[in-house]
Amino acid sequence: MSYETDLARIENIVGELERSEIPLDDALRLFEEGIERLRTASAALMQAEARVRKLIEDTDGGFTLADFES
Repeated sequence: MSYETDLARIENIVGELERSEIPLDDALRLFEEGIERLRTASAALMQAEARVRKLIEDTDGGFTLADFES
């Protein structure tokens, strides 16, 4: 899954939890899914940040992205 997919699902889960009177078991299941997607999205952001930090300035003033190893 992509970061965008996880973020959209988290927003959907929050909306469901805020608007619905849902049974406790369903609310807990949604909460757990939300936490897992949040962890995945957070890891993706950390990976993207690491890639950005790997930018190297060229002699002509431009930038290149060094190889990123996860």
